[in-house]
Formats: sequence, C-alpha cells, structure tokens
Amino acid sequence: MLNRRHIRIKVMQTLYAFDGDEGDDFKNDQKFLLQSLENMYDLHLLMLSLLIEVQKRAEDYQDKSQRKILATQEEKNPNRKFINNQVLQILNEDVALQIEIDKRKIDHWYLDFEYVDIIFKSIIESELYKDYMSNKVSDFKEDKDFISDVFTEIIAPNDKLYEYIEDKKLTWLDDLPVVNTGILKMLRKLKKENKANYFTPKLFKDTEDKEFATALFQKTLLNKSKFNKEIAARTQNWDAERIANLDAVLLQMAICEFQKFPSIPVKVTINEYIDIAKEYSTPKSSFFINGILDKIVKEYKENGELNKIGRGLM
Repeated sequence: MLNRRHIRIKVMQTLYAFDGDEGDDFKNDQKFLLQSLENMYDLHLLMLSLLIEVQKRAEDYQDKSQRKILATQEEKNPNRKFINNQVLQILNEDVALQIEIDKRKIDHWYLDFEYVDIIFKSIIESELYKDYMSNKVSDFKEDKDFISDVFTEIIAPNDKLYEYIEDKKLTWLDDLPVVNTGILKMLRKLKKENKANYFTPKLFKDTEDKEFATALFQKTLLNKSKFNKEIAARTQNWDAERIANLDAVLLQMAICEFQKFPSIPVKVTINEYIDIAKEYSTPKSSFFINGILDKIVKEYKENGELNKIGRGLM
C-alpha cells in the first residue's frame, strides 16, 4: 500500500521536525516516524468504513421512510438499488476488513455520525445518484462504476470531510491523496468473487520497504554534518541562510541514497527529490536541488565514488 515516495516524504517530515544533531537521542523521533506510517493504515480503514456507514445510513433512511404514517407509495416500495449495491455489500460482509476496523478501533463515524449524513446527503442529491437510480436493475459493473464515481466525485473532494480528517490527525493530510488513490484503484479492479484480504493489504510491500524507512532516517541523521559539508562545497556562491531548511533536508537525504543505498538508481533518487521539492518546498527549490544533485553525481562519477551496483544504476 505504501510506496517509496510516501516513505521518503514521511522521513523528510520527521527529519525536518527533529530538533538536534547526530549525537542526540532520536529514538522518540524514529518511533514517531513509524507511528506516522502506521497511522496511514488507519486512514485507509477509516475511508473504507465510511462507505460501509453510508450504506447503513441509506438503509436506515429507507426504513424510517417506510414507517411514516403518511408514507407515499414510493416510500412504501422504495428502490433499493443503492442499498443492494454489490460493491457496498462486499465491503459490508468483508470479515477481514471488519476485524481490522475493530482491532484498530476505527469507530470515528459512530461518534461523528454527522459526517456520514453529509456524505449521504451529497450522494442522494447528486445527478450521479439520480442517473444510477433511474431504474431498479443493475449488474456488477454498473454498481462498481457508480461507487468508483461516488468516491472520486463526492467523497474524495468533500471539503467538510477534508477538514474533519485534518482535525483528527495532522499527518493524515499528506496521506489522504495516497490513501484515496489506493482505494480507488481497489474499487476499479474489484471482481465479483473478491479475494481474501483484498481490502486489507499489507502497509509495506515487503520488509525491505519498512527497513528502508528507518535506514534512510537513521543514516541521513547520523551523517548530517558530513552531508552538509558536501552541500556547502557545491554552494559556495550561496549564502547558507538562503538555502531553505527543507531543501537542505532533501539534499541530505538524496546524498544519503547516493552513498548508503547502492541498489537505488541515481535517476530514481534525483527524480524523487525533485518531485517532492515541487510539492513541499519553494517554487525554485526543484531547480536548485536538481542542479546540486547533478553536480554531485558528476563529481562522484569522475572520482569513482558513486557506490552503485547492478545494471542501469549509474
């Protein structure tokens, strides 16, 4: 579920927030890093559980409408197409998903049910819903397309939901685009015969990715002074105070990958930190970082100091 880009971002944020030097204790900061990564899985479960709660809200709404004293004929015999949506049924009946939700105590919507109402109301007032409910019959593809569109057009961009997630956990803001993209891919690739644990993938692709997170954090921090000297040597015409703190962290991490991670291709490292700079730093940071890293790589190659193994890694 996690990709290397997001791991790098989490490491960057932790290093940026670290108030100390190589010799200082960073156990709590590393613990924060791992917890921040783990919290992303909670957000994944939270967004999936929202779909489940919206379906329950729809069923409750119809049940109450049917029991009204002056219920209309339509309310007495409602169109249950949305409630019976096969994708929502799969989510609702997913035992592994429910176990994870219970284990991690993802009970937010029970406590903050008004946000379920907001999403439910937005759905039933949408043209998307009206088109979908224009008849009472659907196949699995239509059900899947509808839920995918609801997630893309109504849930993901909802401002009130965004504010709620921001208030609940600050680290979730950076996680939300990754989580939403991952869930949307799952919805679009879902098959009628759902595989076990389909909606509960592993947080890390493998142990190597989890080790990469802690190794990148530790090795960058423990070599901070050394990497800063490398940066200073290539920025002699720059006032050190003019280099954004975040740019310095990104350069430290990139140099760490050049020196300490022989299996990561140089181009991958450069492209990753340029893209992260575009998203998180100043408008000119990506050009600055690209120029410095390009200069470092050329000098490393000339001096035979580029520690890379495998084809195409230079």
